[in-house]
Amino acid sequence: MPIYDVSVPLTNEMPTYPGDPGIQIRDWYSLSNGDPANVTYLSFGAHTGTHVDAPAHFIDGANKVESLALDVLLGKAQVIEVPENRESIDEQFVSANYLQGQMRVLFKTRNSSFWRDGSAGFRQDFTYLELSAAKYLVQAGVKLVGIDYLSIEQFGQKNHPTHLALLTKDVVIVEGLNLSAVAAGEYELICLPMRISSGKGDGAPARVVLRTLD
Repeated sequence: MPIYDVSVPLTNEMPTYPGDPGIQIRDWYSLSNGDPANVTYLSFGAHTGTHVDAPAHFIDGANKVESLALDVLLGKAQVIEVPENRESIDEQFVSANYLQGQMRVLFKTRNSSFWRDGSAGFRQDFTYLELSAAKYLVQAGVKLVGIDYLSIEQFGQKNHPTHLALLTKDVVIVEGLNLSAVAAGEYELICLPMRISSGKGDGAPARVVLRTLD
C-alpha cells in the first residue's frame, strides 16, 4: 500500500506568506561544540509550510485547532487535479469533477511545482479557490478542503471571503500541500496538526500523508 508524504519540509529558506513570521531553525545545543546533546531551536508561525487553518483563524470565539475533530482529519479523500492553465478553481470546474458524497477534497494544481525550489521566494500568482466553488463544497457537505500552496484565497483578496465561507461552516482548511507525486483519485488522508493549546488556536503545522485504498 503506497504512502505519499504530501507535506513540505521546513527549512530556513522556504517561503512564508507575506507578513507572517519567518522561519528560524538553528542549533541550541550541539555535540560538536561540547554540549551534552543536540537540541534544535525552532521559531516559525502557525501557518508555516503544510498547515491547518482552524475556524479561529478568522472568527473570534470559533473552534481552535486543538478542538478539531479527528474524524474530519482522518479518512477517505478525493484528490482533484486542476489543469495547469487554470489560475483559479471555479464552481463549474468543481461541480464537474467532485465526486458526490466525498467529505474531504484536495486540489492538485500547478502550485505543487512551486515547491521544487524552496528558496525561490513567495509566489503571488498561485492558483486559488474561488468563493463560488467554496460555497458549492459547503453545500455538498465537504468537511475538509486542501490546496497545494500557502493560501486557499486569491493573493491580495480583501476580507478573506473564501476562508470565511469555509470556516464559518467549520470546514477545515489544509494549506501548503505538495501533491506533485500524487495522481487524481481517492486516498486515505492522515492529517495531524500539532496539538497547540496556548495562543489563539488559529492553526498549526501538520504532517499530512495519503495512502492508496487498494
